[in-house]
Amino acid sequence: IYNALDPETHRPAPADPRFECDLAFLGNRLPDREARVAAFFLAPAARLPDRRFLIGGAGWEGRAMPRNTRWIGHVGTAGHNAFNATPLAVLNIARDSMAATGFSPATRVFEAAGAGGCLITDAWEGIELFLKPDEEVLVARDGAEVAAHLQALDRDRSQAIGAAARARILAEHTYARRGAQVDALLREAAAAKRERTAA
Repeated sequence: IYNALDPETHRPAPADPRFECDLAFLGNRLPDREARVAAFFLAPAARLPDRRFLIGGAGWEGRAMPRNTRWIGHVGTAGHNAFNATPLAVLNIARDSMAATGFSPATRVFEAAGAGGCLITDAWEGIELFLKPDEEVLVARDGAEVAAHLQALDRDRSQAIGAAARARILAEHTYARRGAQVDALLREAAAAKRERTAA
């Protein structure tokens, strides 16, 4: 059962000056994520010195970062909607295992879309089952593509992508919909079992 959105919890929020930037990433420092954060977030920051980058999450205080990158530490869940809604774009970086496996959207993908944020995600197999590339999400195969997406992005397009993502997630990827799908599958399996027993 894939992750999904709780629209009561993750929804658009007013912009918060604490989170104003061109690209924001939220994630704790973990061994199986750090190399990908360097490639998809810190390298684009170094490539675009005139842009503002923001990283939230625990453990990054000892990590060298470009001068245009600001670390704000832990961001509580109450601040996630504003964190996703305020920047020009927010970045999703899958952990090594999830990127290798594919078809494993992190909860953050749905949270960002629920808040109407413009999401840039690293490429992983199956993304198009959840969001349409270039219309509902921007997909990058490496840090150079993250930087290119950011350079081509303006506020109008950012808002259009965020709105399209939110509409898609609300229509197809809420926990209520996931629950209905599970219920239907279980009922189908139970009916098939009854038929086999009766035969």
